[in-house]
Amino acid sequence: MFIWQDEPRRKARIEIIPMIDVMMFLLVFFVLISMNVIPARGIKTELPGSDQAERLDKVHHAVITIGKDGSLQLDGKDYDLSTLAQGLENMRREHKDADLVIDGDRGSELQNLVDVMDVVKVAGITAVSIVAKKK
Repeated sequence: MFIWQDEPRRKARIEIIPMIDVMMFLLVFFVLISMNVIPARGIKTELPGSDQAERLDKVHHAVITIGKDGSLQLDGKDYDLSTLAQGLENMRREHKDADLVIDGDRGSELQNLVDVMDVVKVAGITAVSIVAKKK
C-alpha cells in the first residue's frame, strides 16, 4: 500500500520590504512638505526678489495670496475684494496675535496690492509683511 506524505507546511511570513518602501516614500514626502520644497498654497505665485528680504519667525501668519490674474486667497480660501474684509475680521477673531503676510506674484499689477492694502487698513490691521525671495 502507498501512503502519501504531507509536505511540511511553510510558516506564514510578513513581507517587510514593501512596507519599508512605503514608509520611506511617506518619510520623504513629509520632509519635502515641511521644508516647503513642495508648496502647499492654492495660487501658484512667483515671488518678487529683494536684497533686504528677511526670514519670518512668527509661528502663525495669515497669508493673503494675490495671483498673477488678480485672484485673492486668504489662508487658502478664495475671496474677492468685497468679501476680504469679512475674512480678515474672522481671522482676527480666531487668531488675535497672527501676523498678516501678503504673498503676491511678481507679475501681478501694483493696483491689486494697493487695493488689498486698502482693505487691510479698513479692517484695522496695521502690521503687514510682504513676501519676497532674497536675490
